[in-house]
Amino acid sequence: MKFSIPAMAAMIFAAVWQPSHTIAAAKSDERPNIIFIMSDDHGSQAISCYGSKVNKTPNIDRIAANGMKLENCFCTNALCAPSRAAILTSKYSHLNGVFGHYGEGSVLDGSQLTFPKLLQKAGYATAIIGKWHLWSDPTGFDYWNILPGQGAYKNPKFLRMGTTETIEGYVTDITTDLAIDYMKKRDAKKPFMMMVHNKAPHRTWVPDEKHAHMYDDVKFPHPPTFDDDYTSRSKAAKMATMSIKDDLTSKDLKGLPPPGLKDAELKDWNYQKFMRDYLGCVASVDDNVGRLLDYLKESGLEKNTVVIYTSDQGMFLGEHGWFDKRFMYEESIRMPFVIQYPKEIKPGSVSKAFVSNVDFAPTFLDYAGVKKPAEMQGTSFRPVLDGKTPKDWNNVFYYHFHEFPEPDHHVARHFGVRTDRYKLIRYYFPEDRKGWELFDLQKDPLEMNNVYNDPAYKKTVAEMTRLLKEQREKYKDTMGSMD
Repeated sequence: MKFSIPAMAAMIFAAVWQPSHTIAAAKSDERPNIIFIMSDDHGSQAISCYGSKVNKTPNIDRIAANGMKLENCFCTNALCAPSRAAILTSKYSHLNGVFGHYGEGSVLDGSQLTFPKLLQKAGYATAIIGKWHLWSDPTGFDYWNILPGQGAYKNPKFLRMGTTETIEGYVTDITTDLAIDYMKKRDAKKPFMMMVHNKAPHRTWVPDEKHAHMYDDVKFPHPPTFDDDYTSRSKAAKMATMSIKDDLTSKDLKGLPPPGLKDAELKDWNYQKFMRDYLGCVASVDDNVGRLLDYLKESGLEKNTVVIYTSDQGMFLGEHGWFDKRFMYEESIRMPFVIQYPKEIKPGSVSKAFVSNVDFAPTFLDYAGVKKPAEMQGTSFRPVLDGKTPKDWNNVFYYHFHEFPEPDHHVARHFGVRTDRYKLIRYYFPEDRKGWELFDLQKDPLEMNNVYNDPAYKKTVAEMTRLLKEQREKYKDTMGSMD
């Protein structure tokens, strides 16, 4: 094949002056793939490597055994859409604009800078498969195949690059099928970042046929705070409507309890039915995590792939008599996070360092060799994963929940700060639920005793209030009031 002189010159010019992201792509074999598996509402207390007393998750446990388990990973706003927006943008809700599930505050402005866009620019193939729930088309992805809204458990509709198609089967299996198919057909010359986002185990809970009767003969123990009466706590806790006894519907439970049950019996019946269905959904998630791990091993991708399993926030599984999330209590804000990367992360390692979901994006960028932009609020925790937590690592966590009013759970707007020992929460809206809570997590890990007005904690209140103001300034959050 012959080329003209001008054509040859153009080729030389293009080779010399190729953009930096193309240069990075030439070194793609040195950069790891990233598979980011995230489920919806999967509380860490329903994962066996986190000490579950109600179920086993052998495949999620495999990731922890092959890598690291984080014990203090937190969600900055414990609600599905806000968490997803925080992960993509590395910004708190007041900056990324996604506050809750309703109205304009539930829609992600896709023009914002996100980590998939930066990876894409750096030469990564990017994909998202499964739940999106941000009410705008995904941007920054070469391939997307998402559930509309919450999606359906059985025979779900998917939006493949904007085209609607119904796929027969169970949603968790289908999501995994699509993920494996993507890996088989991908451009093997590029590293890839794939987000595999499960609908399960989100309400309303529908297990697949394989696991529908898995727990029929199991009697689940009540958590220690199951009969919490909220004594000493704020009105916000007392006025929320997410009670196992009173607020789970017949639709949620797919049937009515036997007639004539007393209050305690009704509460237990609801709890047992909820847990059977919820954990049946979790069992399918775990099976499909195993399928992904098996494919990575069989295909030879395992050694150079970072694999993460997490949930978009935590979940109350009967603790404080509740289901759902939203509150700044531990079961709600604590995200499971296990990660493996054979080239770097020591198998079976555990870290207690504080991280949050705004830190995910900088960490993914770090693995890809991409500099974090200044507008991102999070910090890469790659050193933590490498077992080299910096001595000055910031173990202070700031939280802000915004969604009130809304039709379901009526949790007051609140913000707060958590350290390794204390947690301070300020409920600021609406007026009839305003108040403060302080918990000594060392003496009261179940968060049953609000010591905000205890004279013995006067100095602690002052110090935690100072930290709260400091964190609000750090994250440029002026929403809500401390008065």
